[in-house]
Amino acid sequence: MGHMQESESPKLYAAREPIFPRRVKGTFRTLKWWLLAVMLGIYYLTPWIRWDRGPAMPDQAVLLDLANRRFFFFMIEIWPHEFYFVAGLLIMAGLGLFLFTSAAGRVWCGYACPQTVWTDLYILVERWVEGDRNARIRLHRQKWDLEKTWKRLLKWTIWLAIGLATGGAWVFYFTDAPTLLGQLLTFTAHPVAYGTMAVLTFTTFFFGGFAREQVCIYGCPWPRIQAAMMDEETITIGYRSWRGEPRGKQTVAGNGDCIDCMACVNVCPMGIDIRNGQQLACITCGLCIDACDSMMDKIGKPRGLIGYLALTDEPLERQGLKDKPIWKHILRPRTIVYTVLWAGIGIALVAALFLRANLDVSVSPVRNPMFVTLSDGSIRNTYDLRLRNKHGEDRWFTFTAFAPADVTLTLEGTEEFRVLVKANETKEQRLYITAKADTVAAKTDNLPVRLWITDAEGPSLPPVTDIPKAERVYKDTVFHGKVE
Repeated sequence: MGHMQESESPKLYAAREPIFPRRVKGTFRTLKWWLLAVMLGIYYLTPWIRWDRGPAMPDQAVLLDLANRRFFFFMIEIWPHEFYFVAGLLIMAGLGLFLFTSAAGRVWCGYACPQTVWTDLYILVERWVEGDRNARIRLHRQKWDLEKTWKRLLKWTIWLAIGLATGGAWVFYFTDAPTLLGQLLTFTAHPVAYGTMAVLTFTTFFFGGFAREQVCIYGCPWPRIQAAMMDEETITIGYRSWRGEPRGKQTVAGNGDCIDCMACVNVCPMGIDIRNGQQLACITCGLCIDACDSMMDKIGKPRGLIGYLALTDEPLERQGLKDKPIWKHILRPRTIVYTVLWAGIGIALVAALFLRANLDVSVSPVRNPMFVTLSDGSIRNTYDLRLRNKHGEDRWFTFTAFAPADVTLTLEGTEEFRVLVKANETKEQRLYITAKADTVAAKTDNLPVRLWITDAEGPSLPPVTDIPKAERVYKDTVFHGKVE
């Protein structure tokens, strides 16, 4: 008895049964091919787009320059202290995923997820080398012989080449692509580049070629949380059982439109039967719709036995009533809230991007000690400045101070009130603010001080009264006097 109970206990993991999707033509398959071509084209070609940013600056349009801690996207440049732009884009991506899932189910999984895109590409290669579904099944069951060996070796070689191109394209985003390509070919690139390419080559080869649907079922968390994003108004793929059941031959009276041809199952990359209802493994790719519509055309039945619909449409269709318009399914409180949040963050990021100054200054008072008493009794405070010049040319930063009491400024290393900051660089500068003895400032704690910083263009020092193309910002700080 104990042995029987042990043998009948459910298993948490089912051994993988290989899936061999059949080729299908139709609207959704065509859409997926176009999206695949566009997305892979963007991924592989973007690092090679050039963008002139002037001397001493990278001319790559999209570059994640980790060495200098800056991100470049065409005319946009993101500095380390502006990481909130990246955080905002990540939040927008998350909200966008919630929005599209709430409105149309797992469209991301079915059309744009990298796992789906590269798996589609790998299946295309597999079909080109080994044939369509029946030929691949036969080859899979066939003993290892010359035919099976050369076909598998050819397929795996192409898969490895795609994986290598994928890893290579990824590392090109982090440094100048033409330069890195030359280094890779001459084996002079940094070991990190080779290591990254090796890891991505293997993961692409394994996930796209062998794991496939297992990644979606066991490795991806999104199927587990998609139910929280969907409700009865969400448009997703479903089987109209009230029209298709009972299944069988059309020559038998009383049978539904489904002839149980298994076309929808044979084309599914996840290997599921959509007629069994909504399932965790379904990625809503729409291929079952194409297969079923094609079969309905052949037997002279109307299309739509399998199609996009919402749960609230089912009782209406059973009664022969008209479905709700699509816009009523999409425009509902949940999707409106997601859209407002998504658009609000996007507008805020765009506004922040265009309103940000090319001159950035941070002021940090030195707290140890709070102040220094000089030999003549004057009180001096010390401040550390970080001056960021986001312009494409050298700029002079000029300093002035405004306070309720008289104070004087001194810049360390120069008698001027100006320092030169190189193009697209950050300069650290020490500033001293001094108040003479027996003045109000020298005897006041937490005296507010406003530092005004003006930048001016040019390699030579312009006169103070003639500052062309100047930009001005201010920073508030405090002056600590000696309170008796």
